[in-house]
Amino acid sequence: MTAAADAKPHPYKRDLPAAFRAMRALLRDPNDTAQVFVIMQSLNGPSAPINFDRLMRAEGGPKQAYRRVELAERFSDPAYIAGFAPGTVGAAYRVFLEQTGYSAAGLADVSNPEGRPLVEHPHAWMARRIRDVHDIWHVLTGYQADEPLGEAALVAFSYAQTRGLGWAFIAGAAALKSLRVSRSTTFARAVLEGWRRGRRAAWLLGEDYDVLLNEPLEAARARLSIGTAPAYAKAQERLAALDSTDDTATA
Repeated sequence: MTAAADAKPHPYKRDLPAAFRAMRALLRDPNDTAQVFVIMQSLNGPSAPINFDRLMRAEGGPKQAYRRVELAERFSDPAYIAGFAPGTVGAAYRVFLEQTGYSAAGLADVSNPEGRPLVEHPHAWMARRIRDVHDIWHVLTGYQADEPLGEAALVAFSYAQTRGLGWAFIAGAAALKSLRVSRSTTFARAVLEGWRRGRRAAWLLGEDYDVLLNEPLEAARARLSIGTAPAYAKAQERLAALDSTDDTATA
């Protein structure tokens, strides 16, 4: 057998055709969350080892890697979620879960529709960590999860934080679609602001989430340099006005 035949496929090789197919499906239906994970799996591979290596260099990072906590399991424990004091990040996350009906376990299930066994590897653990903190980042940034604008801004934020190409692909496609549909840069400016906020913020993947969730929300935002999002607020107002105009026109 030749060396080429014996060679194993690169575990982090990007699959651009799969990413483009998933993107077309996602643009048709922004609520098709499964396509997001197809894009992530197709494009984000190299970011997992990069972020794991960064965690190992971060203060307290090796301890977290040694513990290897599966955050989806922890965040899906009702007793754990119920235990956060009012005003904390965890309490805000609890309200988020109640209002949206989302769950960490549900997000994990959508990311793995084939039911593949959990991969016991540091890089796979880091990829799951990136997935499992997504909704916590919604809480910290203030980006709503039940609107395309909030998701697009957060994926831009996530690209700045993780350097995963899949995040950039989704954010860029959403911004371009908004330019074509609305003929306005308002949505795109909010997405760009998300990326800038992610650049300015502390590295959130290095946080101890048991500690962070017990921290007062506004204090955590200040410590992590997560400032306000004026472009996002302006875009929300503009979109709400457009929706109101449409409702009036069809009444």
